[in-house]
Order: sequence, then structure tokens, then C-alpha cells
Amino acid sequence: MTRTVQQLFNLEGKTALVTGGSRGLGLQLAHALGEAGARIMLSSRKAGDLEEAAADLQAAGIDARWIAADLSKEEDIRKLADQTMERMGDVHILVNNAGAAWGAPAEDHPVEAWDKVMNLNIRGYFILSQQVARRSMIPRQQGRIINIASIAGLGGNPSGMNTVAYNTSKGAVITFTQALACEWGKYGINVNAICPGFFPSKMTQGTLERIGEDELAAHAPLRRLGDDEDLKGTALLFASDAGKHITGQWLAVDGGVSVVTGG
Repeated sequence: MTRTVQQLFNLEGKTALVTGGSRGLGLQLAHALGEAGARIMLSSRKAGDLEEAAADLQAAGIDARWIAADLSKEEDIRKLADQTMERMGDVHILVNNAGAAWGAPAEDHPVEAWDKVMNLNIRGYFILSQQVARRSMIPRQQGRIINIASIAGLGGNPSGMNTVAYNTSKGAVITFTQALACEWGKYGINVNAICPGFFPSKMTQGTLERIGEDELAAHAPLRRLGDDEDLKGTALLFASDAGKHITGQWLAVDGGVSVVTGG
């Protein structure tokens, strides 16, 4: 029997692992999945931030737990996968969101900073996806992987935004998403990416202060920045059976910035 829309979007009985989930976009994504019924495992580097985020989710009636891990380190990634499955069983939904940025002109960009951004923003996504897929999703022949990319991964930046490593890493996330979807579709694993535009967050705070929220919003056809709700619908679509025939895709959630031509 054909399911209702409410049934298709229902995540009850599912477990979601959300990296970079202690604040900002990651916490918004965790709320979206938890509000739809999923149990949530949060991860980021700082235990204090995670404890506060888990309490925020629990106050909303969501079953939420946390594990501190540095996802630029392979050993921590493996431990995160181990401990998540020990404590919560199979992982049905993986949200790769942990990320870093670095601002510097390309000619002066430190190689060490390039490596830091790449290790977290793409290498970490690969290793964790591999661990979760091998041990949980492939054996069950089902899974959802949501990679958080960025509209920065679609091309260059306006003048004054010098983030060559970040842009490159997010472009790699989009290609990684497409390649993984092609390889793992046979295992019933859907892999998609979300490309946020500007959302107020700790990562974007410096840019927002330097350029100004009003100025950045003026570049968007919708004349606004993202808020605490704007990623929820896309995340739920990609995580649930409502999106079971969608894989290898990216969707920009940016108020229309990415479709503006001529600068």
C-alpha cells in the first residue's frame, strides 16, 4: 500500500550520527532528524559544547547522546564509529558536517592550513563514511549519507573572500558525493549533499562582521541569509523514504545566490 507523506518522512526507529553537531548548522540538522523521530548521536571536538547540545535536543523530546572526537584524526574517526555502534547499534543515517575554514590569499595560504582544511572537510568524510558503510549500511543493504558541502564548492568567491582551501574541499565533497552514490547505490545507500549559502554561525562570523549581513543578504534574490530552520526540510528529504529515489545529487540552500550571474 502506498504510504502517506507523514509515513514517508517518519524516522522513528532510525539512528542518525551527526558530526559537527554541537552548534550551528550541525545542531539544526540534528534537530530536524530528531524531530522526525530519529535517535541522535552527536560528535564534535569539545565535550562541553556537546553536553549543552545534547541537553538542548533532549529538552525537545529527542533521544540524543554524544561522543567527543577530532575528525581530522583517523584514530578518532574509527573510535567514533566503534562507540556509536556499541552504544546505539546500526547507523541508518550519517550526516558528515564537521568542517573548518581558513582565510588567506592563495599566494600566502599556509600549506599547514590547507592540510588542516582538507583533512577535516573531505578526508574525514571519506573515512567515516567508509567505516559506517562497511560495518552497518552495506550489511543491511540500506543507508542514507548526507554530506554538507557549500555553495563555495560551486566556484570562486566575491572579492575579499579568500578561502581557496575551503572552496576546493567543498568542491571535492560534491564530487565525492556523486562518486560514492554511483558505487554504493547497489547496496541501497543513498548519498546526497546539501550546499548551504550564508548562515550566521561561528565559521561565518568573521565574514559577516567584515562585509555585513545586509550586504551579503542583498546578493541573494530572496534578500535574506539562512536561519535556524532553512536546512531542516532538505535534510529530512534526503534522510527519509520520501527521498528514496534521490541519490548523487546536491541542493543549494542559499536564497538563490548560486543562480545569480554576472557577479
